[in-house]
Amino acid sequence: MPPPLYPLNASRRTTPPEESPSRSSPNITPFRPRHWRTYSTRNCSHPEGESCDHGAFSPKIRPASLRSISSTLNEDSHHGLAGPHAKSHSIGGGPNVIPGDAAEATFGDGRFYSADGAVEQGRAGHRKEQGWSGHLGRWLGGFGGKKSISTTRWLAATHGIRNKRSMYLVYYFPFLQWITQYRWAFLKGDLVAALTMASFYIPMSLSYASNLGHIPPINGLYSFVFNPLIYALLGSCPQMVVGPEAAGSLLLGTVVKSSINGGVSGDEDDAMNARIAGVVTGMAGAVILIAGLTRLGFLDSVLSRPFLRGFISAIGFVILVDQLIPEMGLNHLAKHVGGVSHGSSLEKIIFLVQNAGNSHRLTCAVAFGSFAIIMVCRELKKRLQSRIPSVAYIPDRFIVVVLSAVLTSRYRWDKQGLEILGEVKSSTGSPFPFRFPFIPTHMRHVREAMSTSFLIALLGFFESSVAAKSLGGGEARKDGLQGMSLSANRELVALGVANVVGGCFMALPAFGGYGRSKVNASTGGRTPMSSIILSIITVLCILFLLPYFYYLPKAVLSSMISVVAYSLIEEAPHDIYFFFHIRAWPELFLMALIFLSTIFYSLPLGIALGVGLSLLSVIRHATKPRIQILGKVPGTRDQFENAETSANQVEFVDGCLIVKIPEPLTFANTGDLKGRLRRLELYGTTSAHPALPRVRSPEHNSNIIFDIHGVTGLDGSGTQVLTEIVDSYINRGVRVFFCRCPKEGSKVWELFETSGIVERCGGRRHFVRSVDEALRMAEMESLSDFFDRNPSEGGA
Repeated sequence: MPPPLYPLNASRRTTPPEESPSRSSPNITPFRPRHWRTYSTRNCSHPEGESCDHGAFSPKIRPASLRSISSTLNEDSHHGLAGPHAKSHSIGGGPNVIPGDAAEATFGDGRFYSADGAVEQGRAGHRKEQGWSGHLGRWLGGFGGKKSISTTRWLAATHGIRNKRSMYLVYYFPFLQWITQYRWAFLKGDLVAALTMASFYIPMSLSYASNLGHIPPINGLYSFVFNPLIYALLGSCPQMVVGPEAAGSLLLGTVVKSSINGGVSGDEDDAMNARIAGVVTGMAGAVILIAGLTRLGFLDSVLSRPFLRGFISAIGFVILVDQLIPEMGLNHLAKHVGGVSHGSSLEKIIFLVQNAGNSHRLTCAVAFGSFAIIMVCRELKKRLQSRIPSVAYIPDRFIVVVLSAVLTSRYRWDKQGLEILGEVKSSTGSPFPFRFPFIPTHMRHVREAMSTSFLIALLGFFESSVAAKSLGGGEARKDGLQGMSLSANRELVALGVANVVGGCFMALPAFGGYGRSKVNASTGGRTPMSSIILSIITVLCILFLLPYFYYLPKAVLSSMISVVAYSLIEEAPHDIYFFFHIRAWPELFLMALIFLSTIFYSLPLGIALGVGLSLLSVIRHATKPRIQILGKVPGTRDQFENAETSANQVEFVDGCLIVKIPEPLTFANTGDLKGRLRRLELYGTTSAHPALPRVRSPEHNSNIIFDIHGVTGLDGSGTQVLTEIVDSYINRGVRVFFCRCPKEGSKVWELFETSGIVERCGGRRHFVRSVDEALRMAEMESLSDFFDRNPSEGGA
């Protein structure tokens, strides 16, 4: 009798398995598809029982250490991992071998490799060549030939890369890579870019510290001293410049204000407020550093775009309202009205409307005049830069700062009620005071700042990743640095170390800013040297130029921050229109909820709602099984489509429920798998409400076919749930088939075997290559069972 149907990759035997007596009948002509191939061993010269490499059932054993890369290899090709094997290629005078464990491996070139350094040439005579096992043992550094090694180390050995320590050192310390490529031709552009950024952002850092962070202005400068320097040594994006941002400074300011409200410090206690800022910055750095060391670079995808847009727009609105009080000269009045200075944005708007008549005219003129000049220059640059690129070099904000300070000093506007920055100095008297943030006396600040520090880290890394991805690793330009590859985990480490060091000097949190980095790139900055020069300029400013900031009006600093706040809001209408146009009502609702809760109540509430809803959305998306019921496309033999989305274009197969599982099965998405399969059995769809009575006949579920081509991963919880599902079907007398399974030797297949799923389904014959073959197998077994129960119906 011809052999029964069974999958080509289902067994390592070269002869078909014996057919089960319960499935055979002499009165049935066994069905064999025309496209089915049966391999024979009649031309094989190997002794019986010895495995060969000529047929589909031949085992090709590979070391466990190389299984992670087996999916990239074609066992029938003559190519290895890095292209065709050059048989004459050698390392240190020895032949090309694959160090691994004691098991043999083949990569399609007819050679079998073993861990002891020996090479077997095919099976023709089993000729062995002794390799460099002694050298390999020394190279492994005590691991021994029987231990598995990483793919990276094997590739390094295969291609003659001897100095592996320096390879890793250069990767994790990018400074060692780009400094060797640095040329004098880069220096002019880097110097001009650093001077341009200093003229823009040194005054901005003073504004962030004094107006948003509620700490001494000099602490804002510290963010441009240490953070850009450290990022230039450890960062993987050459043109990105690290510095303080409005959102992070405002969030730090909320912690400082809550400490003031709680009586921990006072408005005039600069030393305590600076220490609190150091704790927040250090904690944000520690959070992001730990995330980098634990390889959590994917965290920038946790927060949704609507959350970020709603939250950033809310921050921009809060900053605008906050800065209107000093811009109108109402600071002293706000301090005497209970709760306004530290109240919600709504309370401040009401205060501004009620006290608009008490505003200081000179302060309003200086503030709104500076705002108008900066906005006009900003718009002119945007329009002219495409035609006149050099317009980007005009330091409009620096000019406004210098002119306002000169005019204030010349006409003594400070005597007329205009508030000035005054003496800029450290709270301790030292130009660079050091205070380690993680000491026992600071633990009470740690508890208050934990949630805010986490959000500062998350938002900072998100903005940094956006800037890094837009700028790239430098290889886009032929005249730039080469070989600088972006890495989210290395970015986390670089930003984390920079902020931990910044926290030791009580600096503002500093991350990569998209706008600042674009200024650096557009003004000639090509390498991280521009960040180093920026740090040097800031140090010189702290040591020698601080007295010149004495007459700088605070209203000008507020107007500069208002420009930044406007830039945070101006993109919101575009996103609102886009989501409205595509009718994305949940996204619009999330944006509105975060924005309104921040405006009408507080920033912490907006943070909590936004992060909470985003995480719930991620969890809901991850835990929802995406199983599909398949139907056959009429007129085709092996084409099947989703019956729920193509209900009028497919037809169901009588007696069979075809279920496609297009994703890995883990503990996260198998919790509701049984319930959704139950809905498919009852209604033929997962969208029906469970209150609906059964509409699908039980006879249509006599055979369950699982298409598991998408199940590329399976954990213990998913295996347990799948085992219970298979047991439930078998106990009810339902046949279970699996098609398009992962090949033998994969982790998924091993879990199928060790859990007993293969045995419970009826053996490997129930694991086939396609849905069409599963349907044919189900039809054969149905006929076989029918004639077993009715022998009289099987006449000749």
